[in-house]
Amino acid sequence: MATTVQTNLNGVNVDTLVQTIQAIQENPDLAKFTFRSQTKWINGGHSTTMIQSFHGAGAEDASRTRPFVIEGDEPPVLLGENYGPNAVESVLQALASCLAVGFIYNASAQGIKVDSLEFWLEGELDLHPFLGLSDKIRPGYNKVSVNYRIKTNAPREKVEALCDYVQATSPVMDILRNPVPVTVNMID
Repeated sequence: MATTVQTNLNGVNVDTLVQTIQAIQENPDLAKFTFRSQTKWINGGHSTTMIQSFHGAGAEDASRTRPFVIEGDEPPVLLGENYGPNAVESVLQALASCLAVGFIYNASAQGIKVDSLEFWLEGELDLHPFLGLSDKIRPGYNKVSVNYRIKTNAPREKVEALCDYVQATSPVMDILRNPVPVTVNMID
């Protein structure tokens, strides 16, 4: 009896994923990416960010014919108009999205079928530093909690190992857990 290999699992083309990994093993420079965004202030707490081009896999990417447009604002209690999530809420979204991709791509590579995956995140911060009322408190999140629910054919131990691996390899988790050099320059 012939065995059929499933090449699409969880919406991921596993053959292409394996080929991508092999290509990067052969040419490590293909793994280097530069992502970009451009933000324009509109009014009050409202801004608009456009994301379109990036450099990756050894070339400039032209697959996006139109930019992604992301509205950012504050809720009324923070003097905004709710045109979009605020920046710290966007950080939670970025982390959850990165973890979801990591779970699904790695589960697919391991042959794990995922029926559903959901994340709930909370971030705690104190506005004292942002408002200029304290320099003794960290201005960013002092704690982020992630809870997730996954329905899968894999045993719990395998899912927990997958979660550990995803956390260790998540770019956004790394950005949050480790200092990243950031330069800010005024341009003409």
